[in-house]
Order: sequence, then C-alpha cells, then structure tokens
Amino acid sequence: MARAMFDYTKAVLSKVSFDVNLFCKELQKAMDRLLPYEIEELKIWVDELLLQKPQLNQCLIYLNP
Repeated sequence: MARAMFDYTKAVLSKVSFDVNLFCKELQKAMDRLLPYEIEELKIWVDELLLQKPQLNQCLIYLNP
C-alpha cells in the first residue's frame, strides 16, 4: 500500500513539473505523507528530474527540512 503512495506521488510530481509553484506544493505534501525511506528514494528521483528541468531547483528546500 505504501509503495502505491510513492508511485502516485512520482506521477503527480511528473505531471506538475511544468509549473514550479505547483511542483513545490506537491513536494511539500509528499514530505508529509511518505515514509522516511520513501523520502530518500524521492530525493534521488527528484535529483534525476532536475537534470532535465533545472528550473525546479528552488523546490529543493522542501527536501532538506
């Protein structure tokens, strides 16, 4: 069940990655909902996404509380 939330989160973040503000909001929600080990996986995934979309760099502050 928890894995489904992680996959859903990645799908949502992919879909809103065109808008920095939406991406930041969804990233904040993900940090509240995911388990600690899933957050670590999400950080890796976001780092890979940032290679393609560097404008999302400002949202990294939500990954490092």
